[in-house]
Amino acid sequence: MSTIAENIAKVRERIREAAQASQRDSQSVGLLAVSKTKPAAAVREAYAAGQRDFGENYLQEALAKQAELGDLDLVWHFIGPIQSNKTKLIAEHFHWVHSVDRLKIAQRLSEQRPGHLPPLNICLQVNVSGEASKSGCTPEELPALAQAVTQLPGLRLRGLMTIPEPSDDPQAQRAPLARLRQLRDQLHADLDTLSMGMSQDLEAAIAEGATWVRIGTALFGARDYGSPSL
Repeated sequence: MSTIAENIAKVRERIREAAQASQRDSQSVGLLAVSKTKPAAAVREAYAAGQRDFGENYLQEALAKQAELGDLDLVWHFIGPIQSNKTKLIAEHFHWVHSVDRLKIAQRLSEQRPGHLPPLNICLQVNVSGEASKSGCTPEELPALAQAVTQLPGLRLRGLMTIPEPSDDPQAQRAPLARLRQLRDQLHADLDTLSMGMSQDLEAAIAEGATWVRIGTALFGARDYGSPSL
């Protein structure tokens, strides 16, 4: 069985090759290790292999890991659905939030971001595939939401995030990713981030301009959802 370090090296090579194929600098694509449902020991192992950015979906699980890994210089990204009663702890304990899709949530994060911390990096989640089961604002709602979020003092709007409908067809993979890039470019704001692409569509995402690819399974193996952590 391959180690986490070996898996990180393999994924970084995939990123490098995909960036090269798209005539992009591989340094412009960040690897976000999705560590949800994985133990703190796995994060520590990834850190030892040079990984610094970690994505979590479940707040209580993430806070427990953060407490256990306080000796490490890690960058924590919240990438899961956000409930109103969780915003204070998210604002206090994360560097990035990729999953803001409502102004109310953005306002709470801004108000609850501690003053001694820099503004919280924000991506707005857009439901480009129109799936009823997916979170995210609609493309039509995006311009007004982005405009409002840029006015909030505790936040720094960095870009957009999406979780498109899975597909094995490279062209079908690229269409919603291209749509997200177009939506970002239409906002006429100074946005440098596209959070899109996972283990199965990493290459398509990089071809369409991804700056964060969110990789879990290819780094840590299949996830164990046996113990729910909200």
